[in-house]
Parts: sequence; structure tokens; C-alpha cells
Amino acid sequence: MRWKSLVVLPAMILPLGVRAEVVDSIATGFEVRSTASIAASPDSVYRALVYRISDWWDPEHTWSWKSKNVSIDPRPGGCFCEKLPGGGGVEHMTVIYVAPGKLLRMRGALGPMQASGLSGVMTWEFKSVADGTTVEQTYSIGGFYKGGLQALAPVVDSVLGGQLRRLKLFIETGTPKTE
Repeated sequence: MRWKSLVVLPAMILPLGVRAEVVDSIATGFEVRSTASIAASPDSVYRALVYRISDWWDPEHTWSWKSKNVSIDPRPGGCFCEKLPGGGGVEHMTVIYVAPGKLLRMRGALGPMQASGLSGVMTWEFKSVADGTTVEQTYSIGGFYKGGLQALAPVVDSVLGGQLRRLKLFIETGTPKTE
């Protein structure tokens, strides 16, 4: 996965009602959180997240540059994986908790953080509200990362907030892009 260097405010509102923020950040770890209101039921949002990830995941944040190679096996021990050319592959995260339409939790270090002594947990929580679903995505990671993790927190926050924005757009408009 490629992580572009970005200048990002500690908390920001991405277009289309997605809020992304660095909750906490120290040299040995950080937590980021993104929230969005999506005009669909929690079950529909969960199904799009899990079963249609290749339709909305940003290909710039894959190793293969192709979202069609990304999948989630939604069971404990299941893989958030990506197929690579030549029969290769990468495990981005391992599924550790599944409650369809309510919660999906995975463990792993994303992108370039995978090559360091880090452990992370990402949780997607779905709550029914009058006009659809509130989705809260959190990612907490800690461990050893050469130079510390503080500078990486806003970049990861922006990338993950962007992914939630793409999911919201895909569900509400049929396409993950605004163009």
C-alpha cells in the first residue's frame, strides 16, 4: 500500500460528511477514528464493506494497484487479503470479531507499517439511526516503528477517512468517486 505524505489537520471533515481525527498519538502508537452517516441500513453497509470491498476500496492503497484483488473473508481467522501478480499475495489484516450488521474487527499493520514490529486493531461499528447508519471506524496501532509513529498518524487518518468516504459514496451513489 502506498501512503502519500500529506499535511493533515488533527481533525477534519472530509467532503460528504465523513469526520476523521487523530484521537491520540505518541512515538510508540496512535489511534485514529473516522465516522460517517450513510443512508442505508446497517446490514446493507456491512454487506458493502465486506462483500463489495473490491468495488469501493481505493486502488492507490493496494500493493497491486487493483481493487479487484482485495477481499475480506468475514469469519474469525478470515483474511483481509490481496492477490498479487505471479500467484503472490498479502494479508493486510486478520478478522478477529464478526457480528454482521453490527461490528467487524480485524488485527494487523497496514501498508508500510507491516514491515515493522507493530500490532494494530481496526474496528468498524454500525449503529442504526433514523436516516440510515452511523459508521465508526477506529484503528489503534502500537509497537516499534523506526523514527516513531507520531508523524504517520495524520497520514493514516487521512487514508482511512478517505476509504470510509469511498464506502459512503459507493453505497449512496453507486460509485466511490465524486467525478
